[in-house]
Amino acid sequence: MGLLFEQIDSQPSAIGEITLRRRRIPALGERDIYEVKLGEEFLMSSMFVDAEIALSDIGLNETEGDNLSVVVGGLGLGYTAVAALKHQRVSELLVVEYLKPVIGWHQQEFVPLGKEQNDDPRQRYVHGSFFDMAVADPATGGFDPEAPGKQFDAILLDIDHSPRALLHDSSASFYSTENISLMARQLKPRGIFAMWSNEGEDDEFMAVLNEVFEDVACHVVSFFNPFQNRESFNTVYVARKPA
Repeated sequence: MGLLFEQIDSQPSAIGEITLRRRRIPALGERDIYEVKLGEEFLMSSMFVDAEIALSDIGLNETEGDNLSVVVGGLGLGYTAVAALKHQRVSELLVVEYLKPVIGWHQQEFVPLGKEQNDDPRQRYVHGSFFDMAVADPATGGFDPEAPGKQFDAILLDIDHSPRALLHDSSASFYSTENISLMARQLKPRGIFAMWSNEGEDDEFMAVLNEVFEDVACHVVSFFNPFQNRESFNTVYVARKPA
């Protein structure tokens, strides 16, 4: 049996101490559980990844055509990115991550999916603020530093806990009609925007999405929570840019 607890790495970041750790819970068997914390707040656990995977699957299943160019906002433990890479129609995946230590964990393969990501030539890590890149002038910026103004088939976002529960106050303005509209400039016509949330459907955010997009929906993703011994849920918003 391995160690019951190990702190793999902890580093300062622009928004607080970011920590990667691994632990085992004997009642759950011989399973390594990876966790990411920001300060004292839990950001992600490999115990609960159903909705992160569903973000890619639901979003990409709505896309049209082949040779898809996709952006994932927020790297986390890599489950959304790897789920996207399992879609054979994806030809390019940019993973935008603000916290450089998190990129380092994947590049050094400290996390379980690191090797799978690093071995796939379709993926590229982009260090930067998703929210700043989202509203950048297409003439000089955007999600791809190598191709300003590039448009994508899908943008998949998993950073804040919800449009109201933010990791940092600096992202609050993103969830407005103005800034969602600015981000949509980086989607191709009929491209897909999808976003994970830890909370139920947010009427105010749905109204914003309906102002900018069409075919707007909020999907409930249920999963079993062994800590609470009951079903829990997250949600995935999906919206299509008009042609």
